[in-house]
Amino acid sequence: MTQRKRLSNTQSSTQNRTQEEDDDTTFTQPSTSQVQRGLEKVTPAQVDQKTAEVVQYFLVKDQKKIPVRRADIVKHVVKEYRNIYPEIMKRAAHTFDQVFGLKLVEIDAKSHTYILINKLETTDGASPISPANPKMGLLFVILSVIFMKEGVVKENVIWNTLKKLRVDLGKKHEDFGDVKKVVTDEFVRQRYLEYVRIPHTEPVEHEFRWGQRAEIEVSKARILEFMGELHGLEPQSWSQQYREAHPASNTQPGTSSQR
Repeated sequence: MTQRKRLSNTQSSTQNRTQEEDDDTTFTQPSTSQVQRGLEKVTPAQVDQKTAEVVQYFLVKDQKKIPVRRADIVKHVVKEYRNIYPEIMKRAAHTFDQVFGLKLVEIDAKSHTYILINKLETTDGASPISPANPKMGLLFVILSVIFMKEGVVKENVIWNTLKKLRVDLGKKHEDFGDVKKVVTDEFVRQRYLEYVRIPHTEPVEHEFRWGQRAEIEVSKARILEFMGELHGLEPQSWSQQYREAHPASNTQPGTSSQR
């Protein structure tokens, strides 16, 4: 019965993703000339109002770190102003940048999915994911394990690691509640993790990878520093991970591969 329920949930999730993709295909990005003609039919106050609504929509979604899809913006916010969608998004991005210190980033060009990134955290190398926040600390540990295991790990490795930290799947945690739901549902919806079924496994097995948001927000160099402090080693002790965390240092100035 549990197996049937898992398969049903997987099928439902697939159907939902298909519906979301279909929703987006009904919208065609207006050309520059179409946007210009659209702007001639509305007042500046109307454009400002619609921009403010888009900004508010993003900020509400960002409270739970939920990525925002273009199809949802058009359907729920922009609506009849869809012919000036690019101008509204341009102004919204400017507002995030100048007023909130946030950067609007498209993390999925296929589904046109966006997230907000804190510009200060990005520029000074700080990571918004910190062990100081219990739930984000849980995520930090999981991302660290995945990174140190070369980018992909089976789920049992993650569960065993958490169990060693006294975070047991079989018990409701005082900070996280249902741990498995947080990891496989919430973190996945937020695009911090990918939870992928491994083909041809019986019973069904899954593996974890970094999600698109993690690739943008999380500093791999910081993870190495964290692991170094944990084990009393220098970050360079993990040569492969160090090269990935510091790609710029792999090429020395003034050298060339061609002679």
